[in-house]
Amino acid sequence: MTPHPLYTLLFLLLSLSAFSQQDETAEKVSDPAKIQPAENKGKPKKKIEDLKTVSIKGKSKKQKAETSGFAVAIIETKEASLRNLTTNELLDRSVGVRVRQNGGIGSNVEYNLNGMSGSTIGIFIDGIEASTFGQSFNLNNIPPSMIERIEVYKGILPSHLTGDYVGGAINVVLKKNVSKNTATAAVSYGSFNTFQADLGASYRDKKTGLSFRGSSFYTYTDNSYTTWGNSTTYVNELGQITKPYKAKRFNNTYKSVGGRVEVGFTDTKWADQFFIGYNGSSNYTEIPHGITMAVPYVGRFNETEAHALLLNYSKKNFLIKNLALNINAVRSERSTYLQDTVSYAYNWDGTIREIIEFGEKVPLRTGGGQQGPKTMTNTDRKITNSRSNLGYIITPGHRLSLNHKYEATNRKDEDLLNPASQDLATKSLVTKHILSMNYEAESFNRKLRTNILGKYTTNRNNQTKSEIVTVDGVNSIVKKDTITSNHNFGYGATASYNIIPALFIIASTENSYIMPTEMQLYGAPENNILPNLGLEPEKNINYNLGFRYGALDFGKHRVSFYANAFWRNGYKKITQQAVDVTEIEEESDADIQTTRYVNLGRTQARGMEAEIIYIYNSRFNAALNFSQFNNVFKQKFDNNGNPHTFYGQQVVNEPYFTFNANFQYRFNNIFQKKSILNAYYNTGYVKEYYTVWGQPEWSKTPSQFTHDLGFSYRFPSKKLVASIDVKNLTNAEVYDNFRIQKPGRGIYFKLNYTFNNFL
Repeated sequence: MTPHPLYTLLFLLLSLSAFSQQDETAEKVSDPAKIQPAENKGKPKKKIEDLKTVSIKGKSKKQKAETSGFAVAIIETKEASLRNLTTNELLDRSVGVRVRQNGGIGSNVEYNLNGMSGSTIGIFIDGIEASTFGQSFNLNNIPPSMIERIEVYKGILPSHLTGDYVGGAINVVLKKNVSKNTATAAVSYGSFNTFQADLGASYRDKKTGLSFRGSSFYTYTDNSYTTWGNSTTYVNELGQITKPYKAKRFNNTYKSVGGRVEVGFTDTKWADQFFIGYNGSSNYTEIPHGITMAVPYVGRFNETEAHALLLNYSKKNFLIKNLALNINAVRSERSTYLQDTVSYAYNWDGTIREIIEFGEKVPLRTGGGQQGPKTMTNTDRKITNSRSNLGYIITPGHRLSLNHKYEATNRKDEDLLNPASQDLATKSLVTKHILSMNYEAESFNRKLRTNILGKYTTNRNNQTKSEIVTVDGVNSIVKKDTITSNHNFGYGATASYNIIPALFIIASTENSYIMPTEMQLYGAPENNILPNLGLEPEKNINYNLGFRYGALDFGKHRVSFYANAFWRNGYKKITQQAVDVTEIEEESDADIQTTRYVNLGRTQARGMEAEIIYIYNSRFNAALNFSQFNNVFKQKFDNNGNPHTFYGQQVVNEPYFTFNANFQYRFNNIFQKKSILNAYYNTGYVKEYYTVWGQPEWSKTPSQFTHDLGFSYRFPSKKLVASIDVKNLTNAEVYDNFRIQKPGRGIYFKLNYTFNNFL
């Protein structure tokens, strides 16, 4: 009989706790600083108390990035990796970021950076688009323990992330340090039968520079949380709808496994870093409903698999002095299988819906699958994604860089229920070249830092769709080609001025186009997204102005401030199509199952974000941030030349005011000497917003106020850490995209163990 995951967790806690006590004893014996050599016996001890502290002034990577002129925030993951936090939860707590997730762990995610979302936002893993690695290896399932830091840019991007984006980007930088031979392991269990585990290891041979780094993760959850808001409905045999309806989610299982292995050389004559690697992952996702929650699904699921080969090379003083070369390339093969063949309609209590026929109750059939006709499809993607950067330092403080980005997605869609699927497969090819140049300069005694960007983009989309045509009783296969191509030029600039030692003024502007992505053009049935080949490029003109002040030290007190104002103008904004209240007859018509991406028209977002961080005696940390923006529809006239009904309304299905507060306090020597106990408290607020054009009252997503509480205990050996987190402590109603209810209260336990110098 397989032991319950909770029992396994408790066993590991007791076992590793014993190991940690042994490690502490060994440390006391083996510490050479605590053993007096025989030849020193009887001699007076040298006093070493005279040297109290050594102060080294310099900027960390975080400080350098945040004062470089870009509107950027750096999220460090060291503490979070020891807790039951996902990468998306970390992002959702940061200033100006809203993670739009359609339910629990593993559900579809979109990101909003102060009103910018969709294809305007770049989501990267080590500078390569996360979509290259597939749904089974992205920010939804990569644990914070694999991550060194997260860079969140708003507006213009630096040269190493130059691409077809204008609203900003999230770049996840995975751990790369191989200076120590270490290994880490973590396991957690919590509410809704959620089990997670991850492993990581690094090794470097000092003589040859040969290095290895690897990491892996596993996630399983039933996602069986209870919903009770207006989004959940019950329909009786007479067709009468009960709303709200309290129910426990089913057909919502998520399972994911993935890993990355890299082998190469560091700090050699011919390369600072050279790594080749493999990234593999797969997941199984049950789809519990469509775009809205009104209709539950049973038996609709998808399975994905991705295999990627990696190449990373970097070298300073490449061929000549002051010339640096960086190459980052990935070749991946992804597959997505979708099945939907159950032909009964269900209610949220898990039972089959019934109707009255000839005076009797009979099961209601859908006439196909849960969402339209019966479906068994497979989508294969072969993706090549490479980025090259050549940078030259002209003189100290002046750097010129040339960047080339190439991306090609070869997609094949097959209908497995059709015997002729091989001949009727739809094939699509999306290619993109981006050539850009950056000029970075430091002037006025290095107080002023500027970065000027120009980029040229070419795009080509080619789709071949086959269909059977009957002429005079004879069937033949006709292929239809749809080809579109375009090119455009974009530009931007950033500036940072150090007025006084702790105060930086930061400004940026950008004017650029964004092409629709492969998923937006050709759809994603596993995410209920229909194709729209008529999508046009989106144009954005953005401005950012802000400041960063601190950190200021006042004895044991340390304070830093950040604020940024922005003005963003979008033309032909690409967004998910929402319901227009003038085009429906009753409220239930807004319970859509699918949607597509459309060009909305002109929009304008003006707002600001701010954050204050306070630290006391290196033991108490407090961070408060908020973001407010008015992302308004600015299309004055409709297609017929009449004044547009929704002119001046807030863009629907987007929260426009968020607030977060995070507190942490460290207790030393609690329960055991040299132990550390950390206590955490987080609260978040999202203001109400609408999901339907016209803003009917019934489409309002209510205000949300959540509280999280957590504790982590580091044992004296510093190798074992145990933590507990209570999320959504008050079991508040929490919603997201199209008012989908998210999990209520959950409790999670986690263990982390570090092995040092294992080889």
